[in-house]
Amino acid sequence: MNRMKLSLFIPKTEIEVYLERLAYEINRDFKDRPLVVIGVLKGSFVFMADLIRRLNMPVELDFVGLASYGKNTQSCGKVHLTRPLNRDIAEKDILVIEDIVDSGLTVSYLLKYLKKRRTNSVKLCALLSKPSRRVCPVEIDYLGCEVEDKFLVGYGLDWAECYRQLPEIFALEEKPDADKP
Repeated sequence: MNRMKLSLFIPKTEIEVYLERLAYEINRDFKDRPLVVIGVLKGSFVFMADLIRRLNMPVELDFVGLASYGKNTQSCGKVHLTRPLNRDIAEKDILVIEDIVDSGLTVSYLLKYLKKRRTNSVKLCALLSKPSRRVCPVEIDYLGCEVEDKFLVGYGLDWAECYRQLPEIFALEEKPDADKP
């Protein structure tokens, strides 16, 4: 069985810079208008918590659950809604918080789902984007940074439900067994 090796990819100081910039842009664009902030579970919860503490407008929170990875490091291409919204979002401004936009399939599915609910607006905020993996076009309104095609963990991002608790973002690499040539 192979073990995984972690390599620091984005340190906490860089994440803080992204958070400050994103909060500034969101505060500027929404001013005092109330927002419904919707986090995509489970990966966005750390990023979302840090970001909303920097917002100046009234904020309501909700979460949706979507699944497309399972225990794989690549999306299987099929998106399932595992947790629907708990509130009516008609005629409200919505800010979707996503940890990473990879293929674009999951977030595209979610944005279509939300827009069917007669919202005033739906904006997307993502900490990370992997444009090289995109198979479905997605407009990201607020983006922390683009990243190369590596499987990332930490700061809410996981592999098979592990590593979410790490305070920084790491690249996950397979490490060959020591007993193999």
